[in-house]
Amino acid sequence: MEMVEQDNDKSKHRLNSWVAIMVAVLATFIGICKVKDDNIVQQMQQDQAKSVDAWAWYQAKKTRLQFAEATADSLELQSLSAPVNLKPAFEKKIAKYKGQADKQSKELDEIQAKAKGYDDDYDKWNLHDDQFDLSDALLAIAISLFAVTSLTQKRWLFGLALVPTFFGVLYGVAGLMGYAIHSNLAAKLLGT
Repeated sequence: MEMVEQDNDKSKHRLNSWVAIMVAVLATFIGICKVKDDNIVQQMQQDQAKSVDAWAWYQAKKTRLQFAEATADSLELQSLSAPVNLKPAFEKKIAKYKGQADKQSKELDEIQAKAKGYDDDYDKWNLHDDQFDLSDALLAIAISLFAVTSLTQKRWLFGLALVPTFFGVLYGVAGLMGYAIHSNLAAKLLGT
């Protein structure tokens, strides 16, 4: 009887040791992922701010373009009924506003491309942010299952806890290494 209790105690001790090791390793891994995720979030915020600024500048340039075009059109209409001696002055002003319109039009395309670039960068970073979010959620579930395993001493729970552990580590490593592994279903379930 004493032998069976000793074997049972050794088995419990071994299971609890494995649970403790897994929790310690996962907590360390979560900490490493958290640092990288925070850096990604900062980059996303910078890209978003730059995107907003670029789109605002795009709108300002577009307004300037429309103003220059409207002014040139208005001057052309006015020049039709202007005295002959004023026509050169009108033509000079019309040319000036058409030049401004051309300049704004060229700059508009550049600014739009720049703004879209910031948007694309944001989306690229968001993929990795989602990976870290999925990793956090799955590893939290795994740690909870490991805790229940330690309390109940059910070995099958340890095996069950390894499933979210595997996927949580997979998404964390993908985020750390920059791999494009993503679960749209999980992201939708988590609201991303």
